[in-house]
Amino acid sequence: MGVLSNFRVVLVGTLYSGNVGSVCRAMANMGFSDLVLAAPRLCDDWSEAERMAVHATGILQRCRKTETFEESVSDCSFVVGTTARGGLYRQHVKTPRELSPTLLQLAANSKVALVFGREDKGLVNDEIARCTHLIRIPVDPDYTSLNLSQAVLLCCYELFSALGAYEPPVEKSEPAQMARKLRLLDIWRGMLLEIGFMKPDKADHMMQGIQRIFSRGVFSDDDVSIMMGVARQADWASKADPNRDRG
Repeated sequence: MGVLSNFRVVLVGTLYSGNVGSVCRAMANMGFSDLVLAAPRLCDDWSEAERMAVHATGILQRCRKTETFEESVSDCSFVVGTTARGGLYRQHVKTPRELSPTLLQLAANSKVALVFGREDKGLVNDEIARCTHLIRIPVDPDYTSLNLSQAVLLCCYELFSALGAYEPPVEKSEPAQMARKLRLLDIWRGMLLEIGFMKPDKADHMMQGIQRIFSRGVFSDDDVSIMMGVARQADWASKADPNRDRG
């Protein structure tokens, strides 16, 4: 998808093929397609990658393997490492949301690598030192370890969001005019009186609650109680003697 084609996801020293498949799926969700496995150390069957990729097997089939980290990013102008740890070379980290606009600008004319480390220990210091930018995904400090595919998804999501390519669905029907809304309330008032949900002397008060629900939706527990009461009364009225006293 345009500038996203200039991004490459690099997985360094990956251990589990299932994670590779899950990463492919995450990439496909967000419009990324270039995947490189740098010095992978896969310890399970590749069929697990195919299973976890689901409908993103195209990315899986096209992914390339390199012998070293350096080879995987050799043609990239910018290398973005991900790290959950602090320490040497890691002081200038930014969140994916903070860095995404800058990365999109860089990717307009250059290849950008998004680098993710090993499942057991992430990126080592020598690899971090070779990165031009660093990302740290904000998480609860009591548990900072993220699954590899989750980390890829979060970073790709922030880039996709910053791109502004997503167009949310638009309500096809125009907003109702006040005259129509008042007519709706009148109809409901008559119906609620008809089924015996409320008495005439309580109608004004009850309709204030109904109007509130129509205006903001079923929000509070009281709102739920009102709508459940309407449903139960309507069900009862539909089964009752049509000639019963409605007084």
